[in-house]
Amino acid sequence: MNINPSFDHIESPRKEIDIELPGGQLIRGPRSSKIVDFIGLIKEWEGSRIVGAIVDGNLRELTYTLDRDAYVQPLNMSTSDGSKIYRRSLTFLLETAFEQLYPDYFIAIDHSVPNGGYFCKVIGRQSLSSEEIKQLQKKMVELVKSDLPIYKEKVTLRTAIKYFKEKGYKDKLRLLKYRNKPYLILYQLRTHRDYHHGYMVPSTGYLDVFRLLPRGDGFILQYPRRNTPKILFPMPSYKKLLKIFEQYGSWLQSLDIESAGALNDSISSGSIREVILVSEALHEQKIAQIASKIANRVPKTKIVLIAGPSSSGKTTFSKRLAIQLLTHGISPFALEMDNFFVNRDKTPKDEKGVFNFEAFNAINTFLLEANLKSLLAGEKVRLPRYNFKIGRSEPGEEIQINENQVIIIEGIHGLNPLLLADLNRENAFRIYVSCLTQLNLDYYNRISTTDTRMLRRIVRDANTRGFSAQRTIEMWESVRRGEREYIFPYQENADEIFNSALVYELAALKPLVEPLLRQIAFGSEGYLEAKRLLAFLQWFLPINNDLIPDNSILREFIGNSILTDFHIWKKGTTS
Repeated sequence: MNINPSFDHIESPRKEIDIELPGGQLIRGPRSSKIVDFIGLIKEWEGSRIVGAIVDGNLRELTYTLDRDAYVQPLNMSTSDGSKIYRRSLTFLLETAFEQLYPDYFIAIDHSVPNGGYFCKVIGRQSLSSEEIKQLQKKMVELVKSDLPIYKEKVTLRTAIKYFKEKGYKDKLRLLKYRNKPYLILYQLRTHRDYHHGYMVPSTGYLDVFRLLPRGDGFILQYPRRNTPKILFPMPSYKKLLKIFEQYGSWLQSLDIESAGALNDSISSGSIREVILVSEALHEQKIAQIASKIANRVPKTKIVLIAGPSSSGKTTFSKRLAIQLLTHGISPFALEMDNFFVNRDKTPKDEKGVFNFEAFNAINTFLLEANLKSLLAGEKVRLPRYNFKIGRSEPGEEIQINENQVIIIEGIHGLNPLLLADLNRENAFRIYVSCLTQLNLDYYNRISTTDTRMLRRIVRDANTRGFSAQRTIEMWESVRRGEREYIFPYQENADEIFNSALVYELAALKPLVEPLLRQIAFGSEGYLEAKRLLAFLQWFLPINNDLIPDNSILREFIGNSILTDFHIWKKGTTS
């Protein structure tokens, strides 16, 4: 056997190892050091503080120990995973400070708010006064300035249950009944301990950008947005959105399902059928109320504008609204905003030179408004039809509406005040549709509305477009960017907000989306997100989708909707 002279001996492991950064730089340090020790010289990455890292394809905390050479991608607060680490750690800081000031009570991280923040409420006592909120923020600042370590410990499930029982965390005990793994990861800050769905920063000193703001019967924990990780902007008013969250919260109370553990209880006990029926009935009740409001404004109101972020169920909502309008003797006409795209050579491009079809200027708003004015005047109008293959507008059908019709327009810019700016405000009724999830894992571990919508979209894309989960995840950041720019700033312009969230839907999506997520290969772009979502879904028991009504908004995503072939009536249309 010939031996290559270049490999003629075996050496003991080096005392030092190298980590390679994306730019090719190498940092050398002692073996078995933590990531934070290696990148201590950097602190910031691309203009923002490093809060985590991807090590050889796996997401890691900065306290993770490196025992061999590795490729390390630092994560700052401007990245999706980095922002989650920062916000999760900030929540842990809040609950620690609150426990020190009010050891006999709890707070609930209720829901997210526009411009970056969580709405929080006190459980078991009256709301905090403005002065008490100031004291709570002062305590948090003290903890940050002390730069206290956040410890991590793996304990047996029995040990965790015993601890939470002693602390009186009934919501956590309810959830942990259904945990399959025999252990739990607990984090500790001073004497406070808790589990959190995801990683943390190493110490409180990282959490220096936040503030607490009184709002309604609670307060807002404001954190920096991803694109401005060092700045906190003024918090806008969102009275209409807050009212919807409060309404949904009362629905959850009436169902006795205020956490994932309570949902699992209903599945385990066999009462989930009643939960589904009541949830769907609440949706139908709300849609009927919106239809009644529109009917009461006819004939002044002749246009219904519907907008909302991706996977909110706008299509099914529009059809169910149309059915309700028909019961009032109003025949709706569906006008497709996509037919009003400008010609391809006029389509704006983004900073990368890619066509931006979500931009406001991608729509020929002048033609749209002119057509609507003519229709409202009772005139016949030749609508455009957009040829997507060649990227040009062509003549479409000629239509005329009668006095007993309303025009329904579903589109991304429906709430933008620049759309139909010259029309009388009373001529249009604006509706914002979104999946505003409020069911959380427990008081401190919230369920992201964005995650719920992404899971919906993964299932729908696989069913209707043949897309892999990886492709949907890869496109998601672009989708979110468009929502932040063109939809979310105009939420409060709506005359009505419809919350399309269903309390049981994660249990319904779980058996459909898990196989799709498991197909994403290690090292691919969507792998880390898929891994996070799979870990999150482990907290839910699955349900049989045969229980879901065939007109449910959820059917738009999981399939077999009776409304798929339902077309909004076009009475009065002429060819």
